[in-house]
Amino acid sequence: MSFAFVFPGQGSQSIGMMNGYSDLPIAKDTFTEASDILKKDLWNLVINGPDELLAQTVNTQPLMLTAGVAAYRTWLALGGSKPQVIAGHSLGEFTALVVGEAISFKDALIVTQVRAEAMQDAVPTGVGGMAAILGVDDTVINDICLAAKEDNVLEPANFNSPGQVVIAGHKSAIERAVVIAKEKGAKRAVILPMSVPSHCSLLKDASDKLSEVLNSVNLSMPVIPLIHNVNARPSTSVDEIKYALKTQMYSPVRWVDCIKSFIPLGISTVYECGPGKVLAPLVKRIDADLTGIALNDYAAMKQTIDGAQ
Repeated sequence: MSFAFVFPGQGSQSIGMMNGYSDLPIAKDTFTEASDILKKDLWNLVINGPDELLAQTVNTQPLMLTAGVAAYRTWLALGGSKPQVIAGHSLGEFTALVVGEAISFKDALIVTQVRAEAMQDAVPTGVGGMAAILGVDDTVINDICLAAKEDNVLEPANFNSPGQVVIAGHKSAIERAVVIAKEKGAKRAVILPMSVPSHCSLLKDASDKLSEVLNSVNLSMPVIPLIHNVNARPSTSVDEIKYALKTQMYSPVRWVDCIKSFIPLGISTVYECGPGKVLAPLVKRIDADLTGIALNDYAAMKQTIDGAQ
C-alpha cells in the first residue's frame, strides 16, 4: 500500500498533546534533545502550559517541530515503514524536511526558532490577525479580501480544503472581512487566536531573516519526495528548497493542491503524524478517493502497524 505522511503546524498545539505518545520513551527523549539545544524546557511547557506561553509563536513553532519529529520516531520505533511521499502544513514543512533527512533535527530547531522570532517581530502584537472563512468558493474569498482590505493588507493564507480558507492581514481588515463574509453567504467566519498574520505579504521582510539562517545550515535533497506548500510540487535542487521555504512565509499554503498531488503518485492513504486531528479530516474533503488517518497517539500507530502486517 502506498501512503503519504503529513505533519501539522501551528494551531495543533495543546497542553498534554504528547500524553498519547508516552508509552515509548523516545518521544520524551526527543523533547529532551530539543530542550537541550534551545535551552528551554519544552516538555514541561507541553505538559503543564500555561496556554498563553504555549500559544506564543516563538514557543509554538519549535514545540510543534519537536512533537512531529517525536511522533515520527515513535512510528519507526514501533516498526512502521517510511512513507512514499511527505508534506507539512506551514511550519510542518520543516518537520517533513527532518523526516526526509534534508536537514538535521538540531539545525531545523535553530531555523525554526529564527523563523518564529522573525515572524513575531515583523508585525507587532495586535496589528495583524487571521480568520477562517467556511462555506464559500475561493473566488468569493478573493472578493471578500478586496472588499474588506481598504488601505490595509488582506490576503488568502491557507487553502485548507474546498470551502475552508484562512485569510491573513491587518487586524482591522480581518474584522471587516468577517462581517462581509457572512453577508456573502459564508457558513462561518471566525477570527483565529493568532497574533502573527502568517502567509501574507506583511511577512515579506521577515523572510529575509529566514533566508539568512537557511544559508548558514546544511541542507540536502530529501530522501523521500517532499511536496512544498507554495507550489504543490517537489524541488529539484537545494536552492529551490530554500526559495520554497522563504516564499512560504508570505505566500498562501496551497494544501488542497498538495494533497491532490499525491494522487498521480498512487497514494491511497494519508497519515497525519503528530498531535491533534487537524489535517486527517481534510483529506476526504479534498478527494473522496483518499483516506485520511490521524496517528495522534501510540495506540493509533500500533493499531495501524499491526493491521498492515
